[in-house]
Amino acid sequence: MEEERSTRAAGEPAAEPGPAPELKRKNEDGVQDPEDPESTGTGDGGNGISSLEQPLLKRSATLTASHLALVGAKVSHIESLDYEIIENDLFKHDWRSRSNVEVLQYIFLKWAMAFLVGLLTGVIASLINLAIENITGLKMLRMVTLVRERRYWAGFLYFAGVNLGLTFVAAALCVVFAPTAAGPGIPEIKAYLNGVDTPNMFGAPQLIVKIVGSIGAVSSGMDLGKEGPLVHIGACLANLLSQGGEGRWRLRWRWLRFFNNDRDRRDLITCGASSGVCAAFRAPVGGVLFALEEVATWWRSALLWRTFFSTATVVVVLRGFIEVCRNGRCGMFGEGGLILFDVSGVTVRYHAGDLLPVTLVGVLGGLFGALYNHVLHQVLRLYNLINARGRLAKLALALAVSVLTSAGLYLLPFAVPCTPCSAAGAAAASCPTVGKSGNFKQFNCPDGFYNDLASLLHATNTDATRNIFSTGTAGEFRLDSLLIFFAIYCVLGLLTFGIAVPSGLFLPIILMGSAYGRIAALVLARFVRIDHGLYAVLGAAALMSGSMRMTVSLCVIFLELTNNLLLLPITMFVLLIAKTVGDAFNPSIYEIILDLKGLPFLEPKPETWMKDIAVGELAAAKPRAVTLQVVERVSTVVEVLRSTPHNGFPVLDRPRPGVSELHGLVLRSHLMAVLRKRWFLPERRRTEEWEAREKFSSTGLAEKAGSVDELQLSPEELDMYIDLHPFTNTTPYTVVETMSVAKAVVLFRTCALRHMLIIPKFQGLEISPIVGILTRQDLRAHNILGAFPLLANKRKVH
Repeated sequence: MEEERSTRAAGEPAAEPGPAPELKRKNEDGVQDPEDPESTGTGDGGNGISSLEQPLLKRSATLTASHLALVGAKVSHIESLDYEIIENDLFKHDWRSRSNVEVLQYIFLKWAMAFLVGLLTGVIASLINLAIENITGLKMLRMVTLVRERRYWAGFLYFAGVNLGLTFVAAALCVVFAPTAAGPGIPEIKAYLNGVDTPNMFGAPQLIVKIVGSIGAVSSGMDLGKEGPLVHIGACLANLLSQGGEGRWRLRWRWLRFFNNDRDRRDLITCGASSGVCAAFRAPVGGVLFALEEVATWWRSALLWRTFFSTATVVVVLRGFIEVCRNGRCGMFGEGGLILFDVSGVTVRYHAGDLLPVTLVGVLGGLFGALYNHVLHQVLRLYNLINARGRLAKLALALAVSVLTSAGLYLLPFAVPCTPCSAAGAAAASCPTVGKSGNFKQFNCPDGFYNDLASLLHATNTDATRNIFSTGTAGEFRLDSLLIFFAIYCVLGLLTFGIAVPSGLFLPIILMGSAYGRIAALVLARFVRIDHGLYAVLGAAALMSGSMRMTVSLCVIFLELTNNLLLLPITMFVLLIAKTVGDAFNPSIYEIILDLKGLPFLEPKPETWMKDIAVGELAAAKPRAVTLQVVERVSTVVEVLRSTPHNGFPVLDRPRPGVSELHGLVLRSHLMAVLRKRWFLPERRRTEEWEAREKFSSTGLAEKAGSVDELQLSPEELDMYIDLHPFTNTTPYTVVETMSVAKAVVLFRTCALRHMLIIPKFQGLEISPIVGILTRQDLRAHNILGAFPLLANKRKVH
């Protein structure tokens, strides 16, 4: 067995895994990436796998992994989070000693935090809406005035110049101050709630840049939305509130100690994500279901109630802003400032003949969604290569996309003929629309005519969606205009997502889907009995389901958007078809982005071939486990911390000579806390319960570990001892070495673990009580396939 074991030193770099090949093995400072910071390294504690069971499959030397990933637009070193409850003696004492008043205070504070998250998210979302509506409105008014005066070049230069300036502000903020604020932030939030610590993702710089950057990016007319950024903003608010801020401005209030752990922070960030979706779509139930279906890995009933409380607070705030700003009291912001496409006045009746065109819309949604995901994946890989060239390359890419967008939005309406207002039917009374939001933009047309393509392109994304969703307007949009609109938004959507600005995918996909829904209604006019505006709604829902692979939350969001419960059956039908078709081709867009960024996200369903390999075989493909004794010499602890970057160490006890037992698991942060406070013993002995409680508490131990190199210990202190039993989690999750990897993956993900200890099937005097330790990187499919190449053949067979 020893010949098969790895001889690689703990600090030796690992090989590059399959995903994200464009990520280098060095970080931005040129420092080589350390070895797995959570797995076990070489040492004298464990023997990797019991000699009673030989490995069944031929494998490579070691099970290796990369800990570099793209967080936002920045290459970062990532680790995992401690969601597991650390049941050591200090935690048990603190929990037992809490009075009823403290328990009630803790419960009250969790609800108060959920309320504040909803309140602040609603206020910020309303201010973002106000800014976008007014900036875009003023820009469009001046541009249209120049066009009406036939100063076409002046109109284009003004339009492109303003858009370029807004894009420059958004991109410069992201590139210089907060690279992790670029993009939507939803993949990183999914990874965080899955147990991946995405660094520098939820701080104050990210929050400020996300707010200002999303205003600039959306106002610049680029094909992106503010929905993803609002989800990220809600998560940032939740994180900052739970921690009392960050850095030197962080508040150290006593009551905030309850939230000084990863578990409560995770719950509050879940509330923030659902609040962001609610603020974007004014859909409180849809926001809760989005968090449940798409971003959250771990869920319980108490969290359900708190997320709903947060989203309810958001809705109240949004409604208050609408009432305050009604009748133009907030400039151009008012009833049109929020996404709500009310089609409740339309009576929906279904006929047998509607089944074929509706099915076609669902199938096209799945096909277009899968194709969009595939092409976007290739574009993002190309953009990663461009962005890797540095800040100027990121900025230049964003500005180039802005110029291309401005040229398309400004010039394309000139390519379509003007439409007489008489074609608008019953809605012709408001035709043409000049100087305000509406369906019939006059743009370059004479009186009595309107430009249907300008009505879609020369508006905010929300107004464009409202126009294309409008009911009773079957003849409003020409087929050639819709085809141009669909094509330009497909191209711009693919080119825009991935540049260094805050951006969201929701509205671009909604606009593309609504366009092809209207196109389908026009092409199949003689088979269509449902209103063309409702076909636009179905097309948007189908394309979103085909790309994002969501069903329940999307269904409820679209019901809350349209305010028409009669659409429920047909919307469910379209969503199910689109998701089924899309799943046949590739994963969802967020799964593709997670894989591309290299974030170690654990999927809910393990690979089928994982049933053919045991966890003991994974442990044999890793270096031996580094273990500590219950009472350990200070010099040994310091040497282990300096020589290995691991975050968890099995602790062994020797109750009698020749017998070794697993006492539990101690975290690196707890060892650092002991060293910082110099809680040392002059002789090797077990301490009494009260001794550790004099200097430590479970909440104090939750602080993140510093660097061991910062410690200055004398030779006398290094020769002393540390009693680890008060700090050791005596109830870590353990599995038998014969357990299948498939079962271990389910257990690891369901229980939100960071470490999983493997124990031998048989106990004995000469058998180590610990076989090895697994982390999330060890359970990822491509890492396992790298160590066990023959499993790839079984993967193809399955």
